[in-house]
Amino acid sequence: MKEKVVIIGGGVAGLSAGIYAAKNGFDTEILEMHSVAGGQCTAWERNRFRFDYCLHWLVGTSKGAFHDIWKETNVLNDRTEIIDHEIHSQIIDGEGNTFIIYADIDRWERYLLGIAPEDEVPIRRMCKTMRKSAFLEPFALPPELRSPLDYIRIMPKFFPLFQVVRKYGRLTCREYFDRLHFKSPRIRSALYTMYGERNFSAMAFIFMLAWFNQKNAGYIKGGSYPLAQRMVERFTSLGGAISYRKRVEKITVENGMVRGVVLADGTSIAADYVISAADGYSTIYSMLGGKYVTKAFDHAHKNWELFPPLVQVSFGIGREVLSEAPIVLNFTKGMSIGSTRLEFGYSLMNYSYDSTMAPEGKTTMVMRFETQWDLWKDLEGDAYRAEKEQILKDATACLETIYPGISGFIEATDVATPKTDVRFTGVRNGAYEGFMPTRENMMKSLKMQLPGLRNFYMAGQWLVPGGGLPPSAQTGKWAVQLICRKKKQEFKS
Repeated sequence: MKEKVVIIGGGVAGLSAGIYAAKNGFDTEILEMHSVAGGQCTAWERNRFRFDYCLHWLVGTSKGAFHDIWKETNVLNDRTEIIDHEIHSQIIDGEGNTFIIYADIDRWERYLLGIAPEDEVPIRRMCKTMRKSAFLEPFALPPELRSPLDYIRIMPKFFPLFQVVRKYGRLTCREYFDRLHFKSPRIRSALYTMYGERNFSAMAFIFMLAWFNQKNAGYIKGGSYPLAQRMVERFTSLGGAISYRKRVEKITVENGMVRGVVLADGTSIAADYVISAADGYSTIYSMLGGKYVTKAFDHAHKNWELFPPLVQVSFGIGREVLSEAPIVLNFTKGMSIGSTRLEFGYSLMNYSYDSTMAPEGKTTMVMRFETQWDLWKDLEGDAYRAEKEQILKDATACLETIYPGISGFIEATDVATPKTDVRFTGVRNGAYEGFMPTRENMMKSLKMQLPGLRNFYMAGQWLVPGGGLPPSAQTGKWAVQLICRKKKQEFKS
């Protein structure tokens, strides 16, 4: 009989782990608490408008280890269409000025020089650093399976990046911008407002634009829901089983070895291996009862900053509204939406570039803003509904400032709160991408295995600060690679 692998969570990490486990001959079952797979990589429809909750761009759309995973898991195939935007985002700063971040570094450099020739030296220095960062390539193998030769092979490519990491690896964006000494108020206002007012890693900012410049962070037409469903199709075609509305309460352990899981309804499912691709905090402190907490996990969950939860307000617009910028970031000071004072403004995504998101001649728009979990954790019933109604009213007024008269064309709306996210995915405090990438943790990660616990592995974005889809899928693959090593069998991708 085949050995059984049970995977907790049917998000991208769990689907990735399931695909590779099935490919390598295991009897594989994914247990998903929601009625659909994908986790936070999801979307829903209202009146024929699709409201996407996740996908802005995807690192690995053209090359590299992430690209290999997307091909192997059916995220990318001969029928998927990649859209590479010319503009990364447009910023409206506190004074109402507009500022553009281009996806092409050469074009962005020319743009910056055009508006601030007095900053030629720091502009060229910043853009040169981003070009060097193009040499960054993720490892294909988990740390436990890398040999000295693997590190030697990567050194020629990594060497140009070594000085960048050495100089800026421990800096926040504010500290990085301070070192560049920009004189232009327009550049300072845009960059500091967008990235400099929080403990955000300078390396995360640098790497992000380097990926766009390589056209290796494109948008996949159709968005999140079809992406996840392609992974489900690959998984089930390999013989894998996925069970929905199955919430895991406990991971059973005997003599230091996992034996399976217990569901919320009391059902026990036996397993030879368990991979948790669920919320990291719930896995360690609840499903495992806090018995296998390492110092690293304890420190991370007590000290590392979480991504603030989001509110998403979606609009179905009954006419075509075109926009050159896929994302507009409005940082006007003093704004509030509902009970949330917008410390970092709001983002507005105009999906006019994706014809699958709305009926012909119409447009889907999605507004997002950060909020505080404390505002939501105890909000229930009439008070909760009233807050959502006020949010919709205020968000519509914000939309009017960008597109005057748009209110008369709104045909569909939806408000998703941090409680929505927690209810359907179990993510801790609505922290949609786990740990914020900061100067303290940007170059760190958490281990996939726990000491004293055999045949158990963790996967997903809670292992890697910054989170997101690529490390989620990669750790899913890595978990199965580690299982194959334990069994001394060849891993098949």
